[in-house]
Amino acid sequence: MLTRRRFLASSGTGLLALASGCRALLPDTGRSLSQEAVSSLVLPSLADRIRNVKLKNYLLGYPINMSSPPAGFFAWREQLNDAGIGAIAHNNVGNPFEKSTIHYNTHDFEREIIQYFGERFAFPPHDIWGFLSHSGTDSNMHGMYMGRTILKSRTGLQPKSYVTHEAHYSVHILGDLLGLESIFVETLPDGGMDANDLRRKLTENRNHPALVVATIGTTFKGAIDRIDQLQEALEGYASFLHLDAALFGGYLPYTSHSQEISYQIGDHRRAARYDSIAVSCHKFFGFTSPAGLFVTTISHFNEFNEQFSRIHNPEYIHHVPGTITCSRDAVKPAEFSYYTTPAASARLTEDARMMLENTEYLQAQLLSYFPHLESTRANAFSNTLYFRKPVSFIVEKYSLATMRLVINQKQRDYAHIVVMPHAHRNILDEFLMDLEQDRTITT
Repeated sequence: MLTRRRFLASSGTGLLALASGCRALLPDTGRSLSQEAVSSLVLPSLADRIRNVKLKNYLLGYPINMSSPPAGFFAWREQLNDAGIGAIAHNNVGNPFEKSTIHYNTHDFEREIIQYFGERFAFPPHDIWGFLSHSGTDSNMHGMYMGRTILKSRTGLQPKSYVTHEAHYSVHILGDLLGLESIFVETLPDGGMDANDLRRKLTENRNHPALVVATIGTTFKGAIDRIDQLQEALEGYASFLHLDAALFGGYLPYTSHSQEISYQIGDHRRAARYDSIAVSCHKFFGFTSPAGLFVTTISHFNEFNEQFSRIHNPEYIHHVPGTITCSRDAVKPAEFSYYTTPAASARLTEDARMMLENTEYLQAQLLSYFPHLESTRANAFSNTLYFRKPVSFIVEKYSLATMRLVINQKQRDYAHIVVMPHAHRNILDEFLMDLEQDRTITT
């Protein structure tokens, strides 16, 4: 098998040969480039990337886990490569729970992933459907499209979507893409959806079914929409409740707060608390490229797919695909299956614990030594702190996200930190030291 290492060392046209002063032939034209020309084009870019990797732990403003996956993940990748996954074309077209006529797929890995995480989200083991999507936004799109399709089928009416301004911007884009009228629900002081205002808005629009997109961990404030209260408000209405749990849905199952995103809770398994859920793989898990989980029930999928089949029933692939996207990445499910292993679960549990402990530590330090920053943590489950925007060099050094917020009827600039697994105490302490050096607030 021709590995990357063997390729680099195999011939005079490889990069190792270039390092020895040889000239490389360009395969498409036969033209050659000198070592100096290649160095001027390639090496500065690589050097910049290497520097960025060394500074990765300073990225505090966005929900990206910059910790490198463990050695076991890369060993698994090698095994997959040896099996041809990632070495030759594979395609996960169609429903992963249906037999495919295209043998070069990883539907088996995909099914195992959805079953594993579906059970972690407390779905009934016998009633789980989903797939590994291209991203959290892709998962949100499928949840909103499924909800729109089911509600329109049940009522004959186009639903209206109920969201807050705190929801991720992808939700607003997708509402426009799906032709949904958006009803904006007010938020509570912590940033979560106000169930009482939802009741008012539902009453005002009672002639239309309701597609509610709730957020478990809002983008900037880290608020959690109270889904049980939302369900109480929805009682008596034709509705579909989709959860955008991009970040929090990754780590909460590994904590004692897992019921915050449980599909059902309690010894006797109450009625469903929501209808579908979207989680990002590249946030808490630290998966090395964007991907997303989409999980719902088989019963919801069957109801949706009956309507979906009326749009197109492709004889070409021998079944109704059930997904919006046709060709889907087959390498990602195979790679991401590593995160269902006991070793990965143990590491993720430890990451979640340390992440929340470090969030609590940073919040205590900010409140004690920098009260003027007005640091706020929306809830005890959140790894997000938002505070008055510090000086520019701190914003730039730690890649802080910033927003202008209206709090207590005053509009001011705020920044936030998302304490991910790579944000170790030494980095947080350095951030605090930088704050100490300059206490000036940019207003």
